[in-house]
Amino acid sequence: MNILVIGGAGYIGSHVAREFLDNGHRVTAFDNLSSGTRENLFKDEEFIYGDILDYSTLLRAMGNGFDALIHLAAAKAAGESMLKPEKYSRQNISGTVNILNAALEAGVKNIVFSSSAAVYGEPQYLPIDEKHPTNPENYYGFTKLEIERLLSWYEKLKGVRFAALRYFNAAGYDVKGRIAGLEQNPANLLPIIMEVAAGLRRELRIFGDDYDTRDGTCIRDYVHVSDLAAGHVAALDYIRENAASIVLNLGSENGVSVKEMLEIARRVTGKPIPARIDGRRAGDPAKLTASSQYAREVLGWQARYSDAETLIETTWKAYHK
Repeated sequence: MNILVIGGAGYIGSHVAREFLDNGHRVTAFDNLSSGTRENLFKDEEFIYGDILDYSTLLRAMGNGFDALIHLAAAKAAGESMLKPEKYSRQNISGTVNILNAALEAGVKNIVFSSSAAVYGEPQYLPIDEKHPTNPENYYGFTKLEIERLLSWYEKLKGVRFAALRYFNAAGYDVKGRIAGLEQNPANLLPIIMEVAAGLRRELRIFGDDYDTRDGTCIRDYVHVSDLAAGHVAALDYIRENAASIVLNLGSENGVSVKEMLEIARRVTGKPIPARIDGRRAGDPAKLTASSQYAREVLGWQARYSDAETLIETTWKAYHK
């Protein structure tokens, strides 16, 4: 197949592009390089520099005979989304409308969308499955849920087939070491720990150590980005073979606390990684873990590389370079 990966030079997008290439597909990355890097592009893929808010460039890109598109272009910092909703409305919602309309004009009707566990909000039960109520607690999560709703309407009205993949916490780097472009201004735990270990940041701030968890720090479900990439390939195969859309979780089903991640990182890197305890952040639930049973049942997908040691080892290799 001929695949367009929108956001293909980014952290997750580059891994998704590599997975499709490894499976014998033609791949074109479309990216404005605002958070992605040229270092994440591969010799065996095409690249189009462009922005999803520029409809004419997007439409021209779509005219290259694509069988499917992967939509990963988004602003993604939950905290920032509460301060700059206008940015998230433009980038995530308006940008997606452009993508959908350009895809329809070009006849591309198979879409895999990078959604988020942020659509669920405060967990009412654990592990979270796809039947869990959706009640986002930040504007970022709201935009992801609205995009899912847009996709559903385009399916009803225009025959679009989509897979909305609700990621939990993406982490790790390509297990074969082929991707080394570091995230720019990371906001997630593991790359921040790596920046401290590499001397790029003075210390790790731990937001709260008095939660009702085994060590007092928040517990999250971390899924290796290579596992996520495999999920995109499997999801596209599903919607094409079954002519049906699907919404599902991709998570490891294992919870790792902040302190546990920190201690494993100290052991793997051999670095002291200074850390200090700060107060809790508003809206941080004590524990979030996924149920990925549905993905196993319908896609045959499972997390192969999402143990904490592999997550840290593959990330440290990228930062250590």
